[in-house]
Formats: sequence, structure tokens, C-alpha cells
Amino acid sequence: MQFTDFSKLDLSRLPSPCFVVDEVAVERNLSILKQVADASGAKVLAALKAFSMWSLAPLTARYLSGTCASGLHESKLGHEQYGGEVHVFAAAYSESDLIELLEFAHHIVFNSCSQWKRFRERCLEAKIKRPELHFGLRINPEHSEGAVPIYDPCAAGSRLGIPLSQLDESLLDGITGLHFHTLCEQGFEPLARTVAAVEAKFGQLLPQMEWVNFGGGHHITADGYDINGLVELVRDFADRHQVQVYLEPGEAVAIGTGILSCEVLDISWNKLDQAILDTSATCHMPDTLEMPYRPDITGADEANVLPYTYRLGGLTCLAGDVIGDYSFVEPLQIGQRLIFEDMSHYTMVKTTTFNGTKLPAIAIWNSTTDELRVVKTFGYEDFKNRLS
Repeated sequence: MQFTDFSKLDLSRLPSPCFVVDEVAVERNLSILKQVADASGAKVLAALKAFSMWSLAPLTARYLSGTCASGLHESKLGHEQYGGEVHVFAAAYSESDLIELLEFAHHIVFNSCSQWKRFRERCLEAKIKRPELHFGLRINPEHSEGAVPIYDPCAAGSRLGIPLSQLDESLLDGITGLHFHTLCEQGFEPLARTVAAVEAKFGQLLPQMEWVNFGGGHHITADGYDINGLVELVRDFADRHQVQVYLEPGEAVAIGTGILSCEVLDISWNKLDQAILDTSATCHMPDTLEMPYRPDITGADEANVLPYTYRLGGLTCLAGDVIGDYSFVEPLQIGQRLIFEDMSHYTMVKTTTFNGTKLPAIAIWNSTTDELRVVKTFGYEDFKNRLS
């Protein structure tokens, strides 16, 4: 999925490797999310776990109600750079992290009744000083919509969310909301089924609540998403239960907005032609190994479809640092730049420096004006300073 024609960008203007994000495409996504919020009454938050490019925080803040985070550091980034509401959920909190979060977060969601019980008195004391502070529980409706087990928060035995059998209703004093999350880059229909499952299992709790967070994984800005269905579902749910609904899309903020530009370093042969790039699957696009998935390359196709096929590999020592087999119209050349498409979300936030591999630079491009800004470069000190 790519909303911008990055072939119009002169890649020689960039360092390599480099993530490039089109701010015009990001604004396109944000405007759709705001339309959903305005039409449905939901508050929409940017999930920083997917896309935390804070250079675009001022743009994001113009359209969304705030951010959601998965721990202290993401929460601080949301508070310091984005403004608006700061929501946080973590599988568990350390006492020191929670103490700091109580100073600035707006919604803090607990993953177990035991954690809420442990910290409840401290939380309620903090709320006296900050009435805007709210606390919630993440519930697990035990309704699975995930296609890939590693990304399915409702898989059997999941550590995420409280099953109904483990919910102690005697501890609900001070809890004003519920959070659930079942989706991963999915359309409206899986959400509708999830909401029905939540109401069936936890409906008795909803009259006590002020807000319900529908979690993330909503592909709202993707082509073909049933936006009207989402708006109707949110409005109906909010009206029937008299709650504020929150949505926290991550990839929907950034899908179709960016690329990873890289360079061919070497070409060799072992059973088939091999091309070594100055990027890495394991360091720069780990989802290609974890999900796994196959990123598109501009001008390339599946293996053996076009005349020249290459196995594209990274420059690390990991034997499995392979992005995939691709075919091209012309032979690849050393020094040639390639474009991996749709590389904004779940890329920059997951990069590592394994083997001392240099992190890709980060650039913002305006596809309308052709303005290009390299906002961040990385070097040896970034690798060194992670270690001791």
C-alpha cells in the first residue's frame, strides 16, 4: 500500500539507508481519522508503538486528541512532544514507572486485578491532586481475530487482558473504563465481531463505566475500509452505554506514507544471484522475519516473474538476514538505489544496531512541493552509547 509515488523523489539527495516519510500522505491519513472522530464522537489517539516520528508531532496534534503508549518512555514522548491526552497500557508497571506516570498521564490501564489492587491507593491519592486522571482495566474477551499468533492478543494463554473468570468485580471502585484490543491491521468486520463478544461477556460492567477504549489495529485509512460502519458502530455503542469511546490506531496514521531507501553494495552467486544491501531485515525491518511478511519494492515483482531474480540480503552476519527473492526488469547494479514501500509504521520503532549496523537516517519529504529535510542521522556514537 503506497499513497505517494516516491519514484518522483531523487534518491541521490538522501543518505543511505534512509527512511523517508511524505508529510502530505501523513496529513491525508490524519484528516480521515479526524473525520471519523467528528462523525462518531470517538476520541482518536495516535499509537506511538507503531509510529513515533515526533518530528511530525505538531501535525498529528492538529488532528488527533492525543497519544497512547505502552510504557513510561512512550508516554513521556507523547506528553512532551504531542500534547493532548496521554493514555498508557502496560502488561505490568514497576512502582517507579507508575509513580512518574501519575504525574502527567490521563488514562492508566492495568493488565490485571492484582496490579490494580497493589497500586489502587496510590492511584486514588494521585487523582485527588489531578482529577483528570482516570484508571481502567484491560479485558480479554477471549475472542480471537488475529491471523498471526505472535500478533494475536487474544490467542489461547495470552498474557494480555483479564479474562472474565479472573475479573474481581469487588475491585472496581476507582475504575472508570475498560480497554480491549484484538486487531492487527484489520478492517471493520473483525471489530464489529469483537464488540459483540465484549458486550456478551462484559456487558454487565458497562453501566459502571465512563469510557471504553476499542484498542488499535484498525486499518481505518486503508482503501476499502468501511468507515460508515465504524462511525455507526461507535455512535450506537456510545449511545446505548453512555460512554466515551476511544480508538487508538497506529498503522492507520502512517500506512502508505513512507519508504526505506537503500543501496546495493555487492552482487554474488550461490544457487541464485545474491544482492547484498546496506540495510538489514533483522536490524531495520524485523517484521519481515517475525510476522513474516514481504515488503514490496518499486519496480520489482515476485521471483522469476521478471527476467532477473535476486535474493536480497542484509549486511549482518545473521544467516537468516534475508528480505526475500525479487525479480527485476534489468540486472541490478552495485550502487543502485532501491525503494522498499510502506515503511513508516513498525519499522523505525523496531530498529536495532545488531553487529553495529548503522541505523537508517530519517527524512521528511513533501510530495507536493518536493521539499526534503533529513531530520536525523545516526552513527557510531548511537551504537556505542547503547552499551557500556
